[in-house]
Amino acid sequence: MEDSLVIIPTFNEIENIEAIIKAVFALEKKFHVLVVDDNSPDGTADKVRELQQQFSDRLFLEVRKEKSGLGTAYIHGFKWAIDRKYDFIFEMDADFSHRPDDLPRLYRACVNGADVVVGSRYKKGVNVVNWPLYRMLLSYGASFYVKLITGMRVHDPTAGFVCYKRKVLEEINLDTIKFVGYAFQIEMKFRAHLKKFKIEEISIIFTDRIRGKSKMSSSIVGEAIFGVLKMKLSSIFQRHKF
Repeated sequence: MEDSLVIIPTFNEIENIEAIIKAVFALEKKFHVLVVDDNSPDGTADKVRELQQQFSDRLFLEVRKEKSGLGTAYIHGFKWAIDRKYDFIFEMDADFSHRPDDLPRLYRACVNGADVVVGSRYKKGVNVVNWPLYRMLLSYGASFYVKLITGMRVHDPTAGFVCYKRKVLEEINLDTIKFVGYAFQIEMKFRAHLKKFKIEEISIIFTDRIRGKSKMSSSIVGEAIFGVLKMKLSSIFQRHKF
């Protein structure tokens, strides 16, 4: 059994899913892949089942009943990975905004001593391709806001390209995670930070999706802005929950 699992949450990613899976499996370093699909009406899960005939020993699929949010999809995948004793568990988008070629870099940083490794858009300036200016300013501003509120010295706390050592996920009470949208990424890093795990960042180039539709919405932005402040206050006044 390989020591590394890449979790890819999907909803209507039929245009990307085959290519991203094959790109991961083409790497010299061997990874297993778990697709957590929220019952995509476009047939994403059916395409994964088709690919399982070719990659039966390293491609896995979990289909949920409905679209329930990014955070719950990852938590489902985390629990699946913990049960099967993977040592290194990765988050990665299906749309090639995260380059599969960067997976071994995150892996090496974890092997060399980090507990959490973040594929960072902002460690060395702004490394984002194909984003409109307003979205870049929103994302960069959100990262600054999160650092200010939480005290984490993470340049890209909203990043969704991450490697966790299994022990980190085992020590975080996944059933108490509050956020389901992109703020989930902030909460996971913040909980690891509070538990004194070593968080490192690896600079990556983030390229906005070419195919398919973005899942970003105003409610997701609102959760991140107002939820972070509530999360910080809860960590102070309700520390037992963290």
